[in-house]
This record gives sequence, structure tokens and C-alpha cells, in this order.
Amino acid sequence: MKIGILKERKKVPESRVPLTPKQVAFLRSELDLDIYVEASPTRCYSDAEYADLRIPVVDDVSNSDILLGVKEVPVEALVPNKTYMFFSHTIKRQAVNREMLAAIVRKGIKLVDYELLTNTHGQRLIAFGHFAGIVGAHNALWTWGKRTAHFQLPRMKDCRNYAQAKEIYQKIDFPPLRIVLTGTGRVGTGALLTLKDMGVRQVDPDDYINEQYDHPIFTQLLPHHYNVSKDGDPFDKSVFYNDPGSFRSTFWPFATHSDIMINGIYWVPEGPAFFTIDQMKSPEFRIQVIADVSCDISPISSIPATIRATTIEDPVYGFDPASGMETAPFQPQSVDMMTIDNLPNELPRDASKAFGKQFITRIMGELMKSDGSDMLERATIADKGSLMPGFKYLEDWIIELV
Repeated sequence: MKIGILKERKKVPESRVPLTPKQVAFLRSELDLDIYVEASPTRCYSDAEYADLRIPVVDDVSNSDILLGVKEVPVEALVPNKTYMFFSHTIKRQAVNREMLAAIVRKGIKLVDYELLTNTHGQRLIAFGHFAGIVGAHNALWTWGKRTAHFQLPRMKDCRNYAQAKEIYQKIDFPPLRIVLTGTGRVGTGALLTLKDMGVRQVDPDDYINEQYDHPIFTQLLPHHYNVSKDGDPFDKSVFYNDPGSFRSTFWPFATHSDIMINGIYWVPEGPAFFTIDQMKSPEFRIQVIADVSCDISPISSIPATIRATTIEDPVYGFDPASGMETAPFQPQSVDMMTIDNLPNELPRDASKAFGKQFITRIMGELMKSDGSDMLERATIADKGSLMPGFKYLEDWIIELV
């Protein structure tokens, strides 16, 4: 098996890697794998760091059997009849990647999406979500600091690593903010870690609504805290996940008691949005900063103010509920939206190291099976010029481009 580590080619700078130099060196020596690294000037681990461990750094890895990247590969760079593994962001019909998926089918490429690598219980096995949550929570507080000038917090991208960020938190006296955190998966646990490291105290959702505090607090919500069955039936988690359209949002009390919202849920289009733009127009709507780590773009989104993704270089825009239009950030009439869609890239070395460890321990063995892998089969969106059965629903979306 010959594996190539791709250079990231998206216009938005991406410096993460699927495998660090030490991890590649381990795989080459312990498993006798043939792994090559495509030269890149923007990677968080330099070409020299790979070469110093006697890993071949080359200008072309297209003769590899499997090509590993992080983000989507531009159409012109896709090599026909190869196997690719990366985050494709196509399964929700994300418009920006429609042409790429059509090209993958047209070129007979096998696409294995990291997001779809799951165990038999449907639980994801590999992700950057933990670091997205860490950086998302940090950026939420950074945005509030910029908006109010109550404190100064440096950007995470300007820290050496998360350990340095934690040292900075100890020197800041955060005001008595109220922060609502949605999501309990990797994103949610990452955000929770950061908030606790900042000294923000966690409280029960009921206490969050009903009690007063003189220090910063946050609450973390489960689906039953902000959804109710339209039929009035008691909340049933299995029903919610199988039929989210039969529920409506009850998030409003949190919208009227929060300064900051950090959103880390996995949302599906059938599910209810947290609130509407009309509700955002209400004088009772208190939230002034939304860090939407999930970053589903309106109108197909859980947050209607998420009208576009932002970038690490330009992280925040304002949203004026009265006009429904984007404004400059930090305006009194607007809600500040932090919607960076590649948040882990602010901690690229930490995030890459954790991702590569997951890949080696959970995925590499599946790649090496001679008789095929059910896990990889479930995660394969396209192969040999066709969409796989589980993804035939995308066929009408790309058919005219194939």
C-alpha cells in the first residue's frame, strides 16, 4: 500500500495535516508502509520536519494508492481512479462542493469521508470537533471582549498552543457573563473544557434561568432542554433523533437570559431552528454574541443569523435582526456572529496530533484488511463512477454536472 499525504489547496488557508511527522515515521517503521508527503509551504509541520525523519517529501504523490488530505480537494487537482480520504462536506448538499462531488463521480474516484467513519453504533471515530469546540469557546469570549472592551483576550491563532492560552486565562477577570452552550459531543466537550479553564462556572439549566449570579456562568444543554414534541408527548430521545421534524424549539428562555451562545450541535434540516429572526427582533432577545461552531448556513440552519462562514483572518460579522442584513461587527444594534468553519486550524499542531492518533488507532487497521472493511464501506460516498447506495439521494443534485 502506497499512501500520499496531500498538500492542502483550498483558497482559505489550511495548515492541518492528517498525520504528523512522528506518526508517519511510526507507520513507516512499525508497519512498513510506503508513505510520501507532498511538499507544502503552508503546513503546520514543515517539509523539513518530515524530511528530518527520513520521510520522502516529493512534488507529486499522484502515484499513491490512497491520498489523505484534510479539507476538500479542488476539481482540477483530483486524480482519476484514485482513493481519497478527506472531509468532503457534501452529504448535506453543500452547494460549494457540488461540482467537486460531480467531478469525483465523473473521474471514477473512490471517496471515503472522515465524517462518515463510524462504529457499528453509528458513533464517529475520527474528528477535529474537540478542537473546534476549544477554539469556538475561546473566540466567543474574544468576540465579547472586542464588543464591550471589558477585557482583552488574544486570538487563539496567536498562541503557541492551548497550554499558553490557559496561562492567559488565569490573568483575566471575566465579568459576570451568562453563556449557553448547546451540544454534548466532541464540540461541546471541547467548549466546556475551555470555559472551565477560563474559570466560568457551570450551572444547571433550571438554575441558569431562575437564579442570579455575580460571577460568569454557563449551562450546557441537552436536546430535551430546548425541544418539545409537537404532539405534547414526553420527550423521547430516540424519537427526536429519528423524527426531529415532529419537535419544536423551546430555546426561548435561554435566548432571554444569555449574553453569549456557543452552538455545537449536529443539526439536520428536518430539525427545528433554535429561534427565528422575528424572535431576534424582540427586545427580550438578550444574546449579543453567537459562536456558531456548527456553522450550517441559513436558510438551512439551526441559527437564522448564520448567513455565511467567516475566516480566521476575518472572524466576525454583525447581523442586524431588524433588517435581516449583515453589518460591520461590534455595532450596538447587531448580534456579533463568529462562524469560522475551520476553527481547529487556529490550533493546527495540537489538532493534527490528536487527529492522527485517532487515525492510527481506529482507522489504519481497517485500511490494511485484505478482505475489505464494513467501516470503510459505510464511509464511501462514491466509487467507480457511481454514488454508493446510501448516497443515491445526491444523484439528482449532481447529475447534470457529471
